[in-house]
Amino acid sequence: MPGLLVEKLPSGNERYRVRVEGRPGHRIRLHIGPDHRNFMDHYHAARAGIELPPEPENLIDRFVRGSLDWLVASYLDSLEAKVIAGLASDLTLKQRRPLLLDLCNRLNSSGHRFGQYRMEMPTFEIVKAHEAMANTPGTADNMLKAVRAMYKWSSERGITRVNPATGVSRFNINRGGARPWTVEDLRQYRSVHLPGSTAHLCITLFMFTACRISDAYRLGRGNEFTRDGVLGLGWQPQKKGSSYVEIPVLPPLYKATRAATVQGNAYLLTEYGQPFKSAEGLRNKLKKWCLDADLPDLSSHGIRKGAGKLLAEEGCTQYEIMAVHGHAEAKTSETYTSGAERWKLARQAMKRLEGMEW
Repeated sequence: MPGLLVEKLPSGNERYRVRVEGRPGHRIRLHIGPDHRNFMDHYHAARAGIELPPEPENLIDRFVRGSLDWLVASYLDSLEAKVIAGLASDLTLKQRRPLLLDLCNRLNSSGHRFGQYRMEMPTFEIVKAHEAMANTPGTADNMLKAVRAMYKWSSERGITRVNPATGVSRFNINRGGARPWTVEDLRQYRSVHLPGSTAHLCITLFMFTACRISDAYRLGRGNEFTRDGVLGLGWQPQKKGSSYVEIPVLPPLYKATRAATVQGNAYLLTEYGQPFKSAEGLRNKLKKWCLDADLPDLSSHGIRKGAGKLLAEEGCTQYEIMAVHGHAEAKTSETYTSGAERWKLARQAMKRLEGMEW
């Protein structure tokens, strides 16, 4: 490249300068190296006598192209752009970023970081990383899900040829996820957390809206509306792909939202009278309330599942449950209706055998 000079510094690093075309005595420093994607722009500008300012720091440019570090940085950069454009959930990014960065920082049997190696991880290395997290199976499975999604993204763009995470078994397969709350669980919780408390309002909000915790901490008076003389609650779920939800505010929920001494923009307030800053903050608080009620194995998602099961057992159709839960696809609501419908069919079938002589 005409006019390009490479200078070795005492530190061992390299510095790049360019002679201005037609003025060989005048040299302009380049603030980026040849591995940077905008290097040619800086080079041609310098040849023309223009010194471009340093490029904003980009995580991708700090890694060797083709390494696992580089692939993870590229994927997270793309995912972040989708979040900004409203095409992906911020919760997905928050969950996957630390998991993938932790994978890069894990050491192999030789004591080297995974991130330094080529981006096409062997399947057996993914299995070993997954099994190393066996003491936290939920986190391990989320890591596996993030790796699988990253390689799917890179395969679709021709960056990698195969998805090495395909076929790797999860720990929690077929376990059914969070345990649904029962009527007995709800009664036990409410015997400890009485009406007027934030803990009581929280369980009432979950039960009579079937909302996710990512929505619960945001809901408040601003989501209320009146239609045909009926007070309703409407919100767009944070989970990507969910449909807008509008449901009537039933008397128990109305009473609970008005019972609190301190009222704010959100229904659920901290002990300082402020809305929870995140779903994680509310999740941690609910966990404490469950422990206080001697219900250590229950969670907010279990309330949602319990509400769905209750709706199905009360005869609600699949599409009615979809409307309450914000499901965009009928197959999601089948989780709740299939069991109830199978029981009804079984009862009808067994009823035919009642008069059989045996």
